[in-house]
Amino acid sequence: MDGYYRELLNFLTRATGSRQRAEDVAQDAYLKVLNLQAPEDAAGGAPVRSPRALLYAAARNLLIDRHRREQARPQLDMVDIELAAPAHCEPERRLAARQQLALLERTIAALPPRCRQAFVLFKLEGLSQAEIAQDMGISRNMVEKHIINGMLACKRALEQEESR
Repeated sequence: MDGYYRELLNFLTRATGSRQRAEDVAQDAYLKVLNLQAPEDAAGGAPVRSPRALLYAAARNLLIDRHRREQARPQLDMVDIELAAPAHCEPERRLAARQQLALLERTIAALPPRCRQAFVLFKLEGLSQAEIAQDMGISRNMVEKHIINGMLACKRALEQEESR
């Protein structure tokens, strides 16, 4: 069967248009044929009359199987592939993020001083409500109210900006 390899490879290269794919199919075809012959020899079955025909049939079947698998997978054309930068790097998104940040900075700056202090310590500095209460000399309940008021002010500002 070794004498058929180059002939089969040339046939498969023409059929697939790719030397590498042809080599893969040829190797798979040889493996398939050798696996088919081994059990027959062990069981005392009849030898293959035309190894060349069997090899070509196996190769043709493998080509059909590969073609079916490729057709089942969605094909992506280069036109369909978006080669854009990640969304957070796009200029429009970066500008929108900067504008939103500026809006939130203005909103936080406009909060009453004690509310702003509690809000900034909690949201930006990462302190717990208990730590803020101790630092500011107020109750945890009051800290919670300041944080809620700060969050509501930011939410309203963003909603107003969206509605424009």
